[in-house]
Amino acid sequence: MESVIVSLLPYILGSALVPLQIIIGLLLLQSPDQGLLKGIAYVGGMTLTRLLQGVAFGLFLGESVAASAGNGGKGPVVATLLLVLGLLLLVTAYKKWRKQPDPDEPPPKWLTAIDSATPLQALGIGLTLPLIAVKLWVFTLSALSTIATAQLGLQAGAIAYLLFILLAQSLLLLPLALRLAIPQQSKAILDRASAWLTTYNRPIVIAVSLVFGLLFLQSGLSGLQSLPR
Repeated sequence: MESVIVSLLPYILGSALVPLQIIIGLLLLQSPDQGLLKGIAYVGGMTLTRLLQGVAFGLFLGESVAASAGNGGKGPVVATLLLVLGLLLLVTAYKKWRKQPDPDEPPPKWLTAIDSATPLQALGIGLTLPLIAVKLWVFTLSALSTIATAQLGLQAGAIAYLLFILLAQSLLLLPLALRLAIPQQSKAILDRASAWLTTYNRPIVIAVSLVFGLLFLQSGLSGLQSLPR
């Protein structure tokens, strides 16, 4: 299990460090009306979608990966997903560097409407975001494929995937924990965090996308090259 968690760390970090999902969570949490409930609904929606993705694709990937990986290698499924993810992240870094819009990001109007969202709408945002963000899809599928390759069995595999979800959403859960633990003091902390992320969103996305893009591209290419011919 420990080796699988280590293998999942790049996908956990890459998924957790998507600034957009953190900014949305902070904006919802800072809403003057039912902010805490909106934040909980948003994170709950993202968790539910990821759980459904795990159920929907876990069995399929488990069968296909187990049949093709062989001898503990990455196998064509995992290697291809890593290659696709690496390319997607490098394209994102290039577009941000050239100041071109990222298709995973919503239009500015959507962000400005978050303040007036109801808890039910916050739940809908959480349910929808992992489905419309291509990079989040590939992070999740890569994690599922890595777990399937390890052939841990149903129970251990489910635990590994639940740990992936928990850690991938750690930067969403931390503000909720602060709001619950220190509701008065947390407002200033969350305000500063939201302003900082909004201000430095572009360089953060470029740096994260470039580092992880090169990492996943190299890993995917080496995996494909090591396949039996």
